[in-house]
Amino acid sequence: MASNIVKVAKIDNMSEIAPARRRRRRADADRSASEILRATKEVLAEQPHASVEEIAAAAGVSRQTVYAHFKTREALISAVLDDITAEAAAQMDAAQLDREPAVDALLRLLDISWRTLQRYPLLLTVSTPATPDAADAERHEPVFDHLERILSRGRQSGEFASSLPTPWLVTAVATLGHAAGDEVRAGRMTPQQASDALATSALLLCGAN
Repeated sequence: MASNIVKVAKIDNMSEIAPARRRRRRADADRSASEILRATKEVLAEQPHASVEEIAAAAGVSRQTVYAHFKTREALISAVLDDITAEAAAQMDAAQLDREPAVDALLRLLDISWRTLQRYPLLLTVSTPATPDAADAERHEPVFDHLERILSRGRQSGEFASSLPTPWLVTAVATLGHAAGDEVRAGRMTPQQASDALATSALLLCGAN
């Protein structure tokens, strides 16, 4: 009888220990992935063609650990871009752009985007595909939602006089942003010159009054 009680107690203990171990492993894995993403941002900003081995060394993990989280180098870079874009979108949420006049909100959105670029030079070293894929479109959807709301509101209030369709304006403003980044990447403009040109071009495109 006593042995049965001991067995039951052991089973109960194991049932409690196993989930705790899984939680610790999950937490360790999350920390490892976060460290890999951090290291990737830093390494690729200085060495755009750095290998997975170099990124792993900067993160303090093995090459195998990197591949355990990210199956390919391309998947790792995509995850980094997701992380950076999510950070920018969160800052736009915090800025409460819907409370500002549309023109001011547009300039604030562009400023947040450009400051993100300055924090993460990696964005200047990653080529943007001529035809964005589904993952790229999904990644930028929160940012584009902010931009579309600003443009729609500005047209309703008369701050933006452009008669062009709002979805087209969203795409055009985003394309201007990529063009500004390309100019900096090519060394034809300083970051400040490109930022100023982007703001001026976007206001002209939208017919700001």
